[in-house]
Amino acid sequence: MARKASLSGFPEWLPAERVVEQHVLDTLRRTFELHGFANIETRAVETRAQLLRKGEIDKEVYGLSRLSAEDDKNDPNALALHFDLTVPFARYVVENAGHLAFPFRRYQMQKVWRGERPQDGRFREFTQADIDVVGDGTLPFSYDVELALTIADALSALPIGDFCLRVNNRKLAEGFYRGLGLEDPDAVLRAIDKLEKIGDEAVAKILVEEVGATADQAAAALALAKIRTLDTSFVEEVRALGVEHELLDTGLDELSQVIAAASKRAPGKVMADLSIARGLDYYTGTVYETVLVGHESLGSICSGGRYESLASKGKKNYPGVGLSIGVTRLVSRILAEELVTAARSVPSVVYVTLAHDDSWHEAQDVASALRERGIACEVASSAEKFGKQIKYADRRGIPFVWFTHDDGTHEVKDIRSGEQVSADPASWAPPASDLHNTVA
Repeated sequence: MARKASLSGFPEWLPAERVVEQHVLDTLRRTFELHGFANIETRAVETRAQLLRKGEIDKEVYGLSRLSAEDDKNDPNALALHFDLTVPFARYVVENAGHLAFPFRRYQMQKVWRGERPQDGRFREFTQADIDVVGDGTLPFSYDVELALTIADALSALPIGDFCLRVNNRKLAEGFYRGLGLEDPDAVLRAIDKLEKIGDEAVAKILVEEVGATADQAAAALALAKIRTLDTSFVEEVRALGVEHELLDTGLDELSQVIAAASKRAPGKVMADLSIARGLDYYTGTVYETVLVGHESLGSICSGGRYESLASKGKKNYPGVGLSIGVTRLVSRILAEELVTAARSVPSVVYVTLAHDDSWHEAQDVASALRERGIACEVASSAEKFGKQIKYADRRGIPFVWFTHDDGTHEVKDIRSGEQVSADPASWAPPASDLHNTVA
């Protein structure tokens, strides 16, 4: 199980735990690239004006300044650490638009910083893995479908057990609320977004007392939020509520396209869930949230949506759709539940022993021959008794120990089984399962 960090909210992994994190990152990288996403990395800092232009989480942003400098919180050009990868990506697109081919597909895996209260699954420093597709002026809706399928592929390849990608559409929700006669759909969405935390009665009370809904309107909004299907039957359930609006029709059509494709290509993994609201204002269509089945208390491990105008410059507008995976949140739960473990804590497969102090260079020749063929190894630092050298290799988690005899012959020992055989540095290889450090 992962240790608690000495500084709350800033996790540090032990070597074997880091192997698990690297496995997650490598798996995501491989899947994203198979789907044609190019990798970028943006700087860790942005201006405060850039980060706070929508004013979502100003109390959670870490400012950046020299210790000797006077901190002016009102200076829009002062620097701060980015709290997500979407805002830096929007700036990146605007600044580099002339060098990008649109629609531009990118993935990005970096640390971000957020000054919130640390708790299970929430950190102040954590790694995110994002994918986005951005268009120049327009972006076909088919990318909303493709993003859901890409994430379903990526999460299916991870050692996390079952998951559910829950999808809704802001147009569907807004059209429904307007069809009910509620003229502040954003306020309704903010209330519905609290449904899982505070329950039906509390949300209904907010809708009536703060949003101005009637009891019947609040009941209808809650009825919509109860609809969940793994196929397109949600359309009939929404129609049965008797609400009509042009925007509702558009939202139903768009969500149907996502769910129809997902039910065919990722059956059981993607659900139409009409309670999903997503709190950020820039989402304009499809919205996604993902939970681990059996670990719902962890919250969403992957979320995002469609934004029609996240990035813009002058008359230029860059719509996009994207999803962000909380890698550190995922890894923390994998480690805490011991869902997987690393085969060993070090990359070394072979520990080359020293028969005597003068044999160090000869041992390095053996190591070089092994490394040339991709076999990770390390050489003993001193010629202690073989028993001590073997014990050291065992403590390191290295499975094979190499011996060179005075007559120039070699033997290698699997210290797990005790089997010891003759070996040639130019041709010997470990079993394929031992060649690389794996997780199981």
